[in-house]
Amino acid sequence: MKLQLTEQECEQIFHTALCNGLQVISSYGLYIEPVHAEYAAAIRSIQYTGINNENICYEDILLQILKNGGTLKIIDFEGEGENDTTIKIEDVYDRMHKVDPKHILDVINEWDDAETADCILQTIFYNEIIFA
Repeated sequence: MKLQLTEQECEQIFHTALCNGLQVISSYGLYIEPVHAEYAAAIRSIQYTGINNENICYEDILLQILKNGGTLKIIDFEGEGENDTTIKIEDVYDRMHKVDPKHILDVINEWDDAETADCILQTIFYNEIIFA
């Protein structure tokens, strides 16, 4: 089965995965390290839309960094950089089709969980699932 997703749908699925899967990514000894200037610019971009600071979550900022043309870098602090990787918004669009359709449907149907999010994030950041 192949799903045809718009860029906006890819962004929404990725955002949901960030919300539900960052704690799992951290359990592998990984963390997302945004560039400070890109982080600040993303907050300003969100604020410009009229959203108050108290309604902005970390995952909103991470997605906005990508939408602004920035990058997200995963740092592998336990593996001494072995699994460091960086993505741009184009990677979200290009790699979403590599995600198992079951996981995408689970997000669309709101049946997703941390495992679903983990599989999506790993596929987007690494082109495959490398941590089991």
